[in-house]
Parts: sequence; C-alpha cells; structure tokens
Amino acid sequence: MKLRTFIAYQTFLIVFNYAYGQKSTPASDCPSINEGDNFTQSEFLSRLADECRYDRLLLPTYATGETVYVHASAYVYFIQPAEAHDLNFKLHFLLQLRWTDLRLAYHLYSPKRVTIIGEDDLRRRIWVPHLYMSNEQSSSLMGTDSKDVLISISPSGEVVFSRRMQAVLYCWMNLQKFPFDDQTCSMNLESWKYNASILRLMWEKGIPPVHLSPELHLTEYSLIDFWTNESVVRGDISSMRLIGGSRMGNYSALKFTFKLGREVGYYLMDYFIPSMMIVAMSWVTFWLQADASAPRITLGTSTMLSFITLASSQAKTLPKVSYIKASEIWFLGCIGFIFSALVEFAFVNTIWRRKKVVSLKKVNSKYILKSTLTPRLARKELQKELQESSPQLSKSRSCSSLNQDTSTDPAGPGYNNYLTVHSFPSALNLPTITTQSYDDLMPGQGGPNRQQNGADSDGSDEPPKHHTWTTMTPQEIATWIDKRSRIMFPILFVFFNIIYWTFVYCL
Repeated sequence: MKLRTFIAYQTFLIVFNYAYGQKSTPASDCPSINEGDNFTQSEFLSRLADECRYDRLLLPTYATGETVYVHASAYVYFIQPAEAHDLNFKLHFLLQLRWTDLRLAYHLYSPKRVTIIGEDDLRRRIWVPHLYMSNEQSSSLMGTDSKDVLISISPSGEVVFSRRMQAVLYCWMNLQKFPFDDQTCSMNLESWKYNASILRLMWEKGIPPVHLSPELHLTEYSLIDFWTNESVVRGDISSMRLIGGSRMGNYSALKFTFKLGREVGYYLMDYFIPSMMIVAMSWVTFWLQADASAPRITLGTSTMLSFITLASSQAKTLPKVSYIKASEIWFLGCIGFIFSALVEFAFVNTIWRRKKVVSLKKVNSKYILKSTLTPRLARKELQKELQESSPQLSKSRSCSSLNQDTSTDPAGPGYNNYLTVHSFPSALNLPTITTQSYDDLMPGQGGPNRQQNGADSDGSDEPPKHHTWTTMTPQEIATWIDKRSRIMFPILFVFFNIIYWTFVYCL
C-alpha cells in the first residue's frame, strides 16, 4: 500500500512539472561547469546558461541594483534617400552593442577558452537589451538562410552583440529651398523596456562610434557631415513601457545624425535650363507683325502649356506643403513672363486695329503709352495746349472757296470770293464767319484794320513755333512697342535671375 502511494505521488510530481515547466531537480543536480575546457563550446554554453544558474529575463546587475551601461557603435554601408514626397530614407547598417554580464564570466571555469561565439541561438539563451528606433517606419534583420546576428562572450563576461539591419526611417524635410536644400536626417535609438536609471546607452569612447563605408555613394545627394550625440528623452508613452507598473520616466537615447546636400545638376538640366529656353521662345512673338494673330497666339499658348507640363512633372515628386518653395517661385516668375508676352500681343493687336491717328506731344515712352492707353485724354491735352498758346485765337485759317486762280472779271466766279473762319474760345464755342473784300486783304492798301487783319492772317497760316505736337499711326505705335519689348523682356528676365539665384545661394 505504501509502495503504491509513493509511486502515485512521484507520478503526480512528474506530470505537474511537465505541465508547468517547473523543475523538481535539486540544486545539487545543476550541471557542473568545472573543468570547462573538457567540454565543447555548445556543451559548455548550455551548462553556463542553464536555467538553474542563469535567468535571461533579469538584468545583469539585478543582484547589485547598479545601472547597466550599454555601449553602441555602427557601421553604415548604404544610405538611400527616398523621393521627397515620401519624407523618409533607407539605411543599411551594422549595429554593435557591448555590455558586461558577470553571470557569464567563465575565466575561472575554462581558462583556456578564449571567446564563445554564437548566432541567433545564443541570443535566445542570454539577456540582451531591447532597443527600438523612434523614427522607424519599418525595419528588419538582414540575412539569407538565417538572420545576420553575431554574439561573442569574453572570459570576463563582456558581451558583444552585432546585428545587420535595414531600416526605413522618417526624415521630416524642410523643402523651402527645394531643389537647393540641405536635409538633416537622423537615426534615433532608445531603450524600450528600462528607463535611464536602470539602463544607460552610450556611444563608444576613444574610437569613432560611427564608421561609413568607403564604397558609400549617393545619387541625388552628397553627404556633407555627420555626428552623434547622447540624450535622455521623456517617456511620452510611459503607460506602454511599464515594468510591473512601477517604473516610468526618462529613457536613454542615442542619435546618429547626418546632413545631406541635394545635387542640383539633374534639376538644372531637366528643369531650369529648359524653362529658360521656353521663356525665351515666347519672345519670338515680338518679331512677328502685330496683326499676325494666328502665329502669335499659337506660339504663346504652346510655350505656356509646355512650361506647365514641365513644372507639373517636378511637382509630382514633392509633398503638398503649406509653405512656398523655391521651385514654385521660379515657376511663378517664368509663367509671369510667358503670360506677359501674351498680354503684350493682345495690347499691340488692339492698337494695330485702331483707325484714328494718335497725337503726341513728344515721341517717347511716356507720351506714347499715355496717348495709347488714354487717347481721349491726350486729345484734350492737345486742345488745352492750343488754347493756352493762343488765348485770343485758337485756330484760324484763310482759304479760297475755289481751287482755281483769282479772276479779274467781276462777273467771274472767283472775284472777291474769300472766306475767313475764326474760332474764338467762348462759353458756347460758336464759330464766327465774316467776309472781307479783296482790297482789304491786299497788303499796303486802305482801311483802318488793314494792318491788323494782315497780321492776323499771317499768324493764322502758321502754327506757333513752340507747338511740338506730332502724330503717329496705330501701326507705328504697335511696331514701336514690339521693338521696345524685344529689349525690355530679356533685361527684366536677367534681373529676375539675378535676384532668384542670389536668394538661393546667398540667403
């Protein structure tokens, strides 16, 4: 009976230990690590990291309560900045972490063993720090058949954990000076599980913590500079990082930052130089006649559409941001010149089709444009000028009503048939018509008003000498504007380029 009871009790213990994964083996049955040189590396490692003497869930300094210092270094061999609208970049790098775990020190048990080296299976046996990248979009361990993970343990308990990773990280770009911009991107490593009082991340001292591969080449960018720094960040999502619900606060972080400068050669050849040529093509209309509507409209609209198509192809690669970019300033400037050429054609074509001759005080830009834009005002100024110069007689003409020579025959049709019309300024502006005899108009003969009338008649035949008013036909004015546009548009475009490129490279 006692034997049956003992057998049943032992069977219950075996089933209970198997179900709950617990060990009933006493401490004396823990595998020995003495004379470790006699074991293979796998056998010695399985004994050294056996659950009876090593708990991988506890910190290396769990017994002492000290802070665990984890030293980091990186080797970057590939950087691929993505398109600007993605706001991210791809990074291939080798991340190496180093810390000390005295529970794995074996120099007393296997003095001849130099280093224990393992891969992913060894990582599952020991404690490793849990780090994450705060600006990560996606990441993964690299490897073909197995993951590229390497762990080495020194006799003193120093652990070196290396893993080859690829990551797509966010980079919040400032595109105000696109495509002449410099972007600063970073890789942020933070402790996920333990706060700064328990685990502290540090870059390696004495050596450059980040190495760049000599074969690293970038296409659209050039690497200007890079640097590293250490910081402590506030756990904004501390409720998700609680360890037993008792630890939260600041977390140790490492940052690797690099500055990239965009190469503008592609944009110069594919955007800026072609846009300059398109703007120059729109000026060809100034050499065409003002009434050539079909070719001038065709050339103006085709250059406008070509430039819009060219600019839209560049805009597709950019995110929709709220601020204006340098490329958009260039787009607005060029589209303004092309549109101005179209407006100039509409202006000169309208002038060309006018019928009336334009009166000008002087042949210069001020009076031509003023008389062209406001022809009625120009005519009023002409009348005002005439009135101010001849207040008593604004206009007078003496003429014969016949185109033939004067006849001496009193019965002839041209005898004493002279008519003088005087237009005096008055409130009603009514003309006064008077008739005079042939004798009164002849110089040197009788009449009290003979000398005065002769003077008036002489003065009315010729305009005052200070009158400099002239006339131009609408066709002459349209041609004059086209000729000035051939010079003004290129000069203004050069001036716009000086301002734009000064802003891009000097501000």
